[in-house]
Amino acid sequence: MKKLTGFSSGMCLAFTGLVVGLGVAAAQEMPPPPKVLVIQREMLKPGRAGASHLKSESAFVQAMTAAKWPTHYFAAESLSGLSRALFFIGYPSFAAWEKDNQDTAKNATLSAAFDHAALVDGEQLTEYSSGAFLFNEEGSLNANVDIPHMRYFEISQFRIRPGHEKDWDDLVKMYKSSYGKAVPDAKWAIFDSMYGTNNGLHLVFIPMRSLAEVDQSLLDAKKFEAALGESGLKRLGELSAACIESSETNLFQFNPKMSYPAEEWIKADPEFWKPKMAAAVKKTATP
Repeated sequence: MKKLTGFSSGMCLAFTGLVVGLGVAAAQEMPPPPKVLVIQREMLKPGRAGASHLKSESAFVQAMTAAKWPTHYFAAESLSGLSRALFFIGYPSFAAWEKDNQDTAKNATLSAAFDHAALVDGEQLTEYSSGAFLFNEEGSLNANVDIPHMRYFEISQFRIRPGHEKDWDDLVKMYKSSYGKAVPDAKWAIFDSMYGTNNGLHLVFIPMRSLAEVDQSLLDAKKFEAALGESGLKRLGELSAACIESSETNLFQFNPKMSYPAEEWIKADPEFWKPKMAAAVKKTATP
């Protein structure tokens, strides 16, 4: 985790359902995903996942907690693909992101703690990158999700061929219309790249409470294919071939020990968020 300022991971042709909502449910209603999503990606050296990386990351959590900082984030670690950790920070606007960076710079104690923590954490990494993404509300489906009670993200990355964004939009609309009818409780959120990566990158998030939902998604994909029929599947294949240059899908597990969740998240699920957060903070003492 660095000063709050990208990442990667594929929409399988069986587009099963997703969302990122960096807020907490009020009464009966879940909040929408943030308009602006900053994603930090830390690629880890072999053998540095686990306790070694957790120790360095807890220094960031400790600094944020001591400062009672109003901006929160949460972390997820890869269960597939290259060993890495992702950190998600949501903002209502780019102006809000700017203000957060300015306020951090003005806080000498927090900035110094971040600088030291970043130096130590850097020893764990082979690469670090950051990107900013915009929430694509039109392409998303049932995107208001109770993220504090989720435990996994299936994250898909799609890189679109230059000049084929219209084909991509048509493909997403086709999925949204047909999948929504075949599987009424399907959910996903799409974020489009804005800064920190090449244009044409789209991310799709699938939140899950347990990996049993992966098993269910395989059955749901069959329902979707049956609903499309032969002609629909043919059209789907044509659009995919026309617009998708590359894609990749990976699984990530939330890590509360490396997260700085909002108080509402802790209240929503204290057994998951609070005890492990406290343990992480105690593990690291400032040298």
